[in-house]
Amino acid sequence: MPSGELNKTLKRTFDKLTRSRENYVPSLTPREVGYVMSVSSGVVRVSGLQGAGFEELLKFPNDLFGIAYNLDESEIGVILLGEDTDLSVGDEVELTGRVLDVPVGEGLIGRVINPLGKPMDDKGNITFNKRLPIQRPAPAIMDRAEVRVPLQTGLKVVDALIPIGRGQRELILGDRQTGKTAIAIDTILNQNDKNVICVYCAISQRSSSVAKVIANLKDKGAMEYTIVVVAEGNNSPGLKYIAPYAATSIAEYFMEQGKDVLIVYDDLTHHARAYRELSLLLRRPPGREAFPGDIFYIHSKLLERATHLNEDLGGGSLTALPIIETEAQNISAYIPTNLISINDGQLYLSPKLFEQGVLPAVDIGKSVSRVGGKAQLPAFQSITGNLKLAYSQFEELESFARFGTRLDDDTKEKINHGKRIREGLKQPELQPMAVPEQIMVLLALTNGLFDTIPLDKMREAEVSLLEKANEIPEEIIDRIFSDKKLSDEDRQSILEIADEKLSSFQEKPEPKKN
Repeated sequence: MPSGELNKTLKRTFDKLTRSRENYVPSLTPREVGYVMSVSSGVVRVSGLQGAGFEELLKFPNDLFGIAYNLDESEIGVILLGEDTDLSVGDEVELTGRVLDVPVGEGLIGRVINPLGKPMDDKGNITFNKRLPIQRPAPAIMDRAEVRVPLQTGLKVVDALIPIGRGQRELILGDRQTGKTAIAIDTILNQNDKNVICVYCAISQRSSSVAKVIANLKDKGAMEYTIVVVAEGNNSPGLKYIAPYAATSIAEYFMEQGKDVLIVYDDLTHHARAYRELSLLLRRPPGREAFPGDIFYIHSKLLERATHLNEDLGGGSLTALPIIETEAQNISAYIPTNLISINDGQLYLSPKLFEQGVLPAVDIGKSVSRVGGKAQLPAFQSITGNLKLAYSQFEELESFARFGTRLDDDTKEKINHGKRIREGLKQPELQPMAVPEQIMVLLALTNGLFDTIPLDKMREAEVSLLEKANEIPEEIIDRIFSDKKLSDEDRQSILEIADEKLSSFQEKPEPKKN
């Protein structure tokens, strides 16, 4: 064959090979695969996967997922997000190239879901707008605004003496069975018609307890603006660990839309224990009370996400009510002191008050709100100063009176007044009170209208008084919700309505004998 024709043939062959190579589509995509080395309770060790990133989502057989948490030279410690019953040594593990995220959007309102966003009710699949990572950075300082709008709980003792603002973090702590969850649920119920979206996150609670909470929310119509995220007590520790972060991402979606959101973590004691269990299984060095050294960090990065955004970012807010359990009233234990220092105040529930029937059992002396006073309605501020002082004096004098000390008339009067205040601050569960009703009761307490009413008739007298709250003039109610304090004339108008109703309950003084 002549050399010219040979060159042409070779060129055509080369061009054909080049086009074939350019148009080649591989039928197999490369993937990095690792293998399960060992399976513990909620934790798996994996070999291989050199390209795995911290907290990257890993896929196991049977649609089981895990989070890469310990990145060692020869292996990866993985937190499982589900049960390990079907997992065996030698199973393949794949990288997903993404971190764990959760569905968010309006479609979640009224639903009960698990931390992975899967439905736990009988209402079908979840509809959502998008997905957000469960671990997100907290808003920068310059993105935050001052907390200046109150979040009314509907509880007299809280709204009057330990107020909470929208965007605040207020810790609720106390021993077992002292009414911690009841305060949080009453606060959710009180957000009806207040344009506040609520998220209730149950962490390692008994199924019966969670079912009771959901039933109460449904009965009171609160599920219309509430999302419930549940990690049950029999779930894997990995699900308990991610639950509050997933719930916070769901809440942040609404905050970034310019809405006000309330989130309840019930409770972070179980969350800390789940993380301690995972850390010990991953062979991280234990520290105080066997908790790892970063236990403070996992709660601070969670609660720092609660804030009030500035107007440039929509002005939304996220108010957090974390709950923790103390043991034998020890608020100086490791986890309670951590969370007290992270939060903007605390509501301490005393078992002694609970046993005495003082419900909610808030210990005013050990409770504080470091922010809410600035957000409290001025109508409350004009009342609560005298109320707190009188109650503090009563508690101090009452302890002396128990020793049988002979008391003068002034001291007896202060003790008598303090007993009425304590009785007046009691409130039944699941019955939050509107602001005008609270103002009327607190004004009557401060001005001694209850002092001549027998203690056993206080509740009946209060119920009767609340029926008169709708008689408060509309212009006074407007001023109650305004940024101005009540005038003396406003206070006198309310007191006249209260005195008229309470006069039938008051004991008439016995005539003096000659």
